[in-house]
Amino acid sequence: MKIITDTSALYSLQEGKELGIEVIPACALVDGVVYRDYEDISSEEFMKLIEEGKVPTTSQPAIGDVIDIFEGTQEDILYLTIGDGLSGTYQNAMGAKNSVEKNDHIYIIDTQTLAGAQRYLVQKAIMLKKAGLEIKEIVRQVKKSVVTSASFVIPNDFNYLKRSGRLTPIAAAICSVIKIIPVLTQTEDMKRIKPYAIKRSHKKAVDAVIEYFKGMSVNKDYIISIGHAGVRQVAENVVKQIRNHFSDTTIELFQLSPTLITHGGPG
Repeated sequence: MKIITDTSALYSLQEGKELGIEVIPACALVDGVVYRDYEDISSEEFMKLIEEGKVPTTSQPAIGDVIDIFEGTQEDILYLTIGDGLSGTYQNAMGAKNSVEKNDHIYIIDTQTLAGAQRYLVQKAIMLKKAGLEIKEIVRQVKKSVVTSASFVIPNDFNYLKRSGRLTPIAAAICSVIKIIPVLTQTEDMKRIKPYAIKRSHKKAVDAVIEYFKGMSVNKDYIISIGHAGVRQVAENVVKQIRNHFSDTTIELFQLSPTLITHGGPG
């Protein structure tokens, strides 16, 4: 069985090779130049372009590249994409599957998420594959984890989310108000982003997320992932803040990929 994901799961192509999976790079466009995540540019280099005043946009993997992978693989394929609505990658993958004549061995999962949560789902699929489970059972178990995840974003620059069209109109209006720190989460259909809480400080914004996790009864069986865009010290402080409440829970810290920084902005 071949497991495929995209770089929104925060894996580079080289890391994918080491794990025995295929990672398809998402792309960021800056001044007409296409940069493939982790291959053509690092997150740090990408941040420097933004600091220079460059305005990036994103592009999902070319459908032709995905078709080539599907047609060139005879074994079962499990493709875990970034969430539909957060990107066009899932629809792109479905289009590629429908273009392949014999496609009953291709399974595509809309993870409904990105970054650390998507990375975990890929890790779970790898683990279940190593355990010898058949692909249909792996799909069932991965989808079970999809519905038990929750994601939040505390943006610093709302122009990126507005430009990407991923904010609901209400969220866009709230984000125009100065001196507040909104906590955003996904809509019920997991396709857009809406306000969850409005706070006066970053610490209180994180407290709102912590309270949500408490309501989920988060314990040692959960994983909390924190992704940041060029603010590692801030992210490390968030780790400490969360650790005070969930001492036995695994907490992971990641630098976001260039395309995810394009979605949410620096900070």
